[in-house]
Amino acid sequence: MTFVRTYVEGIGASILGLLAGLGRFSQFMGTVFFWGAHPPMRIKLLMDQMYFIGNKSLFIVGLTSLFSGAVFALQMYLGIKAINMDSIVGPVVAISLAKELAPVFAGLVVAGRCGSAMAAQIGSMKVTEQLDALEVMGINPHQYLAVPRVIGATLSMPLLCGIFMLVGNFGSWLVGVHVLGIDEVMYFQKLSDFMRLGHVAEGLIKAGAFGFLIGMIGTYHGFEVRGGAEGVGKGTNLAVVWGMVTVLVSDYFISSFLAKIL
Repeated sequence: MTFVRTYVEGIGASILGLLAGLGRFSQFMGTVFFWGAHPPMRIKLLMDQMYFIGNKSLFIVGLTSLFSGAVFALQMYLGIKAINMDSIVGPVVAISLAKELAPVFAGLVVAGRCGSAMAAQIGSMKVTEQLDALEVMGINPHQYLAVPRVIGATLSMPLLCGIFMLVGNFGSWLVGVHVLGIDEVMYFQKLSDFMRLGHVAEGLIKAGAFGFLIGMIGTYHGFEVRGGAEGVGKGTNLAVVWGMVTVLVSDYFISSFLAKIL
């Protein structure tokens, strides 16, 4: 009985801890929204964050998208060549990239690269009392640090997603036409027959939502850092883990919603 009681109490404590964390995150999100709607609008800080999140992520996003499109085209060809339908490799890869692969993979890359950096930067400032110094100077830390990062991630992610789609389709065309021998005319004909603007719009909307969530989670865990350098490491790890998990989980719900309106 003692073991059962301890087990149940542990489950209850975990649930209460999760609910408390969700409450703190919701409060943090409300604070960011509040200060984001108040001047001054720090355009230079926003541009710096868009440069860091967008431009500095181009190489890894481009490399990931090139080989994602290439390997997906290869696997599709191997799966359908037995029924002589290799001409649909192009549209299947393009639609998959637009609706799922581009926003999700770009989100995972940005969560790992930029979400961790946000948490580490803000967490380091917190443990060295630089956030307190900002408040002494009359600068709200949420407006100065969180708002530019959240907006920057929200605006940069659709751009990275669009580049992912473009480069991924190039990789698919390269492998499909020049390696696997698919007829190039049929490849593009089928692509124009099946591809729709709504597919691209769905991916870009998802990417913007993922960028918003990654920015919120990364900055939240930075502000939540406790306990010096060890706390910074823990906060950075949590930002990456929860950022990636949130991208994958929210993808289903966003997809279900967009399927009804697009």
